[in-house]
Amino acid sequence: MARLLELRDLGSGVDYAAACELLADLSASRAAGRIPDTLLLLEHAPVYTLGRSGDPAHVLWSGRELAAAGIRVCRSTRGGDVTYHGPGQLVGYPVVHLGDAGLSVLGYVEAIETVLIRTAAGFGVTARRDARNRGVWVGNDKLAALGIRVSRQVASHGFAFNVAPRLDHYRGIVACGLKGAGVTSLAAILGRPPDMTEVRRTVVAAFCDVLGYESPAV
Repeated sequence: MARLLELRDLGSGVDYAAACELLADLSASRAAGRIPDTLLLLEHAPVYTLGRSGDPAHVLWSGRELAAAGIRVCRSTRGGDVTYHGPGQLVGYPVVHLGDAGLSVLGYVEAIETVLIRTAAGFGVTARRDARNRGVWVGNDKLAALGIRVSRQVASHGFAFNVAPRLDHYRGIVACGLKGAGVTSLAAILGRPPDMTEVRRTVVAAFCDVLGYESPAV
């Protein structure tokens, strides 16, 4: 039987710290059984985020350069190194009880990668996973980054899927700490920006199909 999923679309320009506070509250509520699994979709205001193992030296721009670009730097409780969030990038924060879903941490990460690979395929883009470097790749370029946190069997944080962000903002970091890899987007691959609403619909449909949820209204 398909499980219930609550979908929340928070829109664009979402402050990173505010989103993290909301995630902490939702994770506690999910662990206590007060809410069902939940998927937040949003676009952040420009920000570089450093995960638990993030190296501050991987933020390359000076304070003056960051201010000129309008990019903040925030620490995060997710795993992974440094990444960028901003307009044109679809961020998904699933809050999922792994025990109820019958998933290991690795199984969950691979399920999210499958969701994003299917989403890319929906726009004619062939993407792949790389077990050495989590996320979704097209050639040597990362199309989507993953970083999660698990507490009391509840996974939070999630993925950042590059639809049509400003790729020049990635010049200010060593993305994910990978010096030999590039970054791409659907817009860069297709030569045009796809409709963000359609990308949202595709992500939600793939998420529900892969993880076994009833499809919520989008």
